[in-house]
Amino acid sequence: MKIIISPAKSLDFENKATTSLYTQPRFIEQSVKLNKKLKTISRKKLSELMKISNDLAVLNYDRNQSWQPDFNLDNAKQAVFAFTGEVFRGIDVNSLSEEKIPELQDKLRILSGLYGLLKPLDLIQPYRLEMGTKLKVGRKENLYKFWDTTLANSLNEELADDELLINLASSEYFKALPKKVLKVPMITPVFKDFKNGQYKTIMTFAKKARGLMVRYIIDHNIETLDDLKGFDIDGYGFSQEMSTETELVFTR
Repeated sequence: MKIIISPAKSLDFENKATTSLYTQPRFIEQSVKLNKKLKTISRKKLSELMKISNDLAVLNYDRNQSWQPDFNLDNAKQAVFAFTGEVFRGIDVNSLSEEKIPELQDKLRILSGLYGLLKPLDLIQPYRLEMGTKLKVGRKENLYKFWDTTLANSLNEELADDELLINLASSEYFKALPKKVLKVPMITPVFKDFKNGQYKTIMTFAKKARGLMVRYIIDHNIETLDDLKGFDIDGYGFSQEMSTETELVFTR
């Protein structure tokens, strides 16, 4: 079983990770190409391209200029410890026992606009580059064209023929994995809350639930679809009625 999630815009590079173990990103050559392009973009253009405030544009301009590919624990941090959005709050890696870190490293993959596909312990430097950003690199008109089939092929290599891919990524990031290229069975968990007389996906809650499911899979050594249906954290429960062959729906 492999799990894919999206990264987060919010980052923590102030606090050290609870482990000194680390790995290097697989697609660093592609990251160098992207950073070379980002380095040419002014603060003003960065603000327009990424639809961010002037202050954030200044911050990320400086990040782009200082980024360099020789990662170590002094200038970079393990990805799963660096990202701090709702999904990662759900994972809560800082409370994960050290014995469980290798399993997390084996099962979890983080999609990224700059780094492509990250293992949890891959070192990263601070950045902002969402997958949906319309960044033209050479003849590639956006990041989906830039990454093309690279990330899907990488997952195909990692997964055995009958091994499940659990899609906990957002639609923006999942688009970086062309369905026609993925050769493995895939399930997308969906989380819905009852509000105003109906079940609906509330994105803030859904993001947290995605992280909680990652943690559940690691804590309980989940390997099968039936085991995954047992997810019952934060009041969620599996709905057979609302689920399909490709979606597992959890409601509360």
